[in-house]
Amino acid sequence: MSAPQGTTAVPDDRVDPAVWRLAFTVIVGALAVVFDTTIVSVAINDLGRDLGASLGTIQWISTGYLLAMFVTIPIAGWAQSVLGGKRLWTAALGIFLLGSVLCALAWDAPSLIAFRVVQGVGGGVMMPLMITLIMQAAGGRNIGKVMATVTLPAALGPILGPVLGGIILNLGDWRWLFLVNIPFCAVGAWLALRNLPDDRPAPAGSRVRLDAVGLLLLSPGVAAVIYGLSQVEGGDGVASLRVVLPVLAGLALIGGFVAWAVPRSSRALVDVRLFRHRPLASSSALSFLAGATLYGAMLLLPLYLQQVRGEDALGAGLLLIPQGVGTLMSRTLVGRFTDRYGPRWIAFTGFAVVAAATVPFAFVTAGTSIVPLMAALLVRGFGMGAVNIPLASAGYTGLDRADVPHASIISRVAMQIGGSVGTAVLAVILQHTASGARTPDALADAFAAAFWWSVGFTAVAVPLTLLLPGRARPAPAEPAGRETGDTVRADTTPAA
Repeated sequence: MSAPQGTTAVPDDRVDPAVWRLAFTVIVGALAVVFDTTIVSVAINDLGRDLGASLGTIQWISTGYLLAMFVTIPIAGWAQSVLGGKRLWTAALGIFLLGSVLCALAWDAPSLIAFRVVQGVGGGVMMPLMITLIMQAAGGRNIGKVMATVTLPAALGPILGPVLGGIILNLGDWRWLFLVNIPFCAVGAWLALRNLPDDRPAPAGSRVRLDAVGLLLLSPGVAAVIYGLSQVEGGDGVASLRVVLPVLAGLALIGGFVAWAVPRSSRALVDVRLFRHRPLASSSALSFLAGATLYGAMLLLPLYLQQVRGEDALGAGLLLIPQGVGTLMSRTLVGRFTDRYGPRWIAFTGFAVVAAATVPFAFVTAGTSIVPLMAALLVRGFGMGAVNIPLASAGYTGLDRADVPHASIISRVAMQIGGSVGTAVLAVILQHTASGARTPDALADAFAAAFWWSVGFTAVAVPLTLLLPGRARPAPAEPAGRETGDTVRADTTPAA
């Protein structure tokens, strides 16, 4: 692959410093989105009390934010083609900053919910755009090392977010939950204006048209599915009409989008033909299961610590730190091994480790010592790091630069829907097994049963990792004077 004009060629085993600079720039801004999600998740009860709202109302602070994100995620690719990555990133960051300030000024629960929607609009564009910008800059080289950096916000969020949220609520007013975003947004915007390349489309170029029909089908469809699944925990289970109707309506809209998008290929809002690309299809399926594993367990773990062991929000957040530390510990090693051996066996090992490290929680009782559980969380976090990085890189193997925005949207939606499904299923199982539990031991048995299902989600993923690409092969030499596309060449055949 030839070096882009204006840049200095670097050895194949090193990442261009310009890529590291761009990655650092967007990660600073993305930290605001990740921290905001995890900080607010531990503050729902406090916000309901301070704003005089019921739990059914206050939970819309999270639900409304997620729905707004899913409405805007699909337009990220089109918006980038119209505005350019730099201008779109700074605009989305500005919207998120505006939403954060408005949330801090909210006067009641409805106003806070509305301002959280503003935040979700900005965050929905930022998260897939972050991956797109870095993958396009990397040009398909050293993806493992690059993705080890790109996924840093997702690793830091579960570590620092709950702890930071607990500290803020203990020391100050709930409004600081949102004011803490301002430094990340301000510094992130300054770095973006300074470091991101000016990639706005040429004025004389053909204007990309928005797939309005696709937008009206896909965004409400995904949002309806997520909304329906979010109602499982507070309703009558999966049979409740408040769950079934939005899920079925959402699936119908998504099916309509697929029928609309297939004949339009890259002109559609999201190019669904990319599912024919096996690395992306397999990594998306595994991302769905990884989302169910990660988010489902993140529902169970804090609840077990609070309801069975009597911890408060801050105590539960502190006890969950080992899982995040394990993820951080694995990052550099996993990124290097992914580039060297390919994502297949790294992801295989990672899912197996996560499954094994979740098994101890299937034997919990009210009196189980916390020390072995924290050790299991450390190992589980290490395994999650070995899952997230190869999955994040595998889907882009062999894709052209123009396909990367579509792949980013597909991967993001797959993991988030997987997380919603995992959370909903485990919530139903926990509700069913915990009904009638009158003692801590009986409640612990209910959590143990739910953790077995979490182990099952992970175990299903283990054999599917064999569909991922194997070790990357060097790109063949090109004839002199011929430019090559920004693609990754990889062995995508199953191992013998």
